[in-house]
Amino acid sequence: MEQLKRTTSTDSNFKSMVTLLDADLAERDGDDNAFYAQFNGIVHLKYCVVYYIDNLPVGCGAFKPFNETTIEVKRMFILPSHRGKSIASKVLNELELWAKEFNYYSSVLETGLRQPEAIALYKKNGYTIIPNYPPYEKMENSVCFNKLL
Repeated sequence: MEQLKRTTSTDSNFKSMVTLLDADLAERDGDDNAFYAQFNGIVHLKYCVVYYIDNLPVGCGAFKPFNETTIEVKRMFILPSHRGKSIASKVLNELELWAKEFNYYSSVLETGLRQPEAIALYKKNGYTIIPNYPPYEKMENSVCFNKLL
């Protein structure tokens, strides 16, 4: 059975997914990881989604307000064993739906060139590459996206 759960960053399953995400990013980003890590805290995230298969968490994502009309998608992660099954798109779609319930009408996000599967996911889901926004404007590894919801 598959299930999407809306939660907050206090959720233990969300925290466990983020721990795995952070380990993956540390490996991929190498020396750049310390820069990125400072913007990836989860303490104040109120809008988080955990994806379950047979009551086991296999993915997550979150958003936070970017400004009055825009959200920023954060902390997207799917277990490697469950990638390629459209789970990330389902998590992303749920985050977008939830944001629209609060009358946000656009979404931005940052990902890295060392995450080609993430870039493909966002393009597949209608996101367009934009100039890097602060604090990523000088990061050569960063790729920023925008989408109207």
